[in-house]
Amino acid sequence: MTTRRNFLQKGILGLASTSLVSIPTAFATSVKSETSKGKPDPFKLGIAGYSFINFNLDESLKIMKKVDVHYLCIKDFHLPYKSTVEEIAAFHAKLKENNVTGYAVGPIYTKTRKEIDDAFDYAKRVGVDLVIGIPLHDDLDYVAQKTKEYNIRYAIHNHGPEDKLYPSAESIYNLIKNLDNRIGICFDMGHNKRDGRDSVADFQKFSKRIFDMHLKNVTAATKDGSTCELGRGIIDIPAYVKMLRKVNYTGSCSLEYEKDMKDPLAGIAESIGYFKGVCDATR
Repeated sequence: MTTRRNFLQKGILGLASTSLVSIPTAFATSVKSETSKGKPDPFKLGIAGYSFINFNLDESLKIMKKVDVHYLCIKDFHLPYKSTVEEIAAFHAKLKENNVTGYAVGPIYTKTRKEIDDAFDYAKRVGVDLVIGIPLHDDLDYVAQKTKEYNIRYAIHNHGPEDKLYPSAESIYNLIKNLDNRIGICFDMGHNKRDGRDSVADFQKFSKRIFDMHLKNVTAATKDGSTCELGRGIIDIPAYVKMLRKVNYTGSCSLEYEKDMKDPLAGIAESIGYFKGVCDATR
């Protein structure tokens, strides 16, 4: 039996089987008309900067233009922590030229309070109101102090069963639930699933403290599960999109593509096209 989900997967996989040059054009043309139907979603589609670890900023923005995505979570390899005022201004000017907005910085790993200070200072100088971070448990109260001092939100990223600090969204929530409400979660749905969790149910359960999320699918709900194109994994993406709407999520949904990272264009295009197609088909 052919379901709507199977139809979407087959259509997008068919596009992905065409030449690499034709993929971006096909998505840019079809997605634009598809997403013009119905009421706009409250959430924004972005890309996590880590997806471009092997590419400079110009190359990264070129990929974003090809897949018609306009929000970027900024990583330090594109904008170093010690960037000057002039360098930050030039960075934002380049993003603007490409119709891209940098909405957050990180993920930033910290092991000292000085590094936490630097992370908040960096976010303030860059001009964003959200830090994606991975602090030590002992520093959570200090992070909460900083969110109040700077009025900048801080979202902790979960990294699956290998992560002794934050394997799942629940592990983060249990540590922050009584802290300042500007401390929240960057929900990595793929790593959450690899920890044996139901990512759709967990998004609903912890949605009030989820400030950002990484779109990602995985091959198995175990430590050995690997990341894959968004429509090819075990997470039910249509159900996930419906949950985003149900809880009225207004943050960013940023694809973090970690497969074929030295040649990611086809996988990014397939994943973005699939997500946009699901959004349209489930309205």
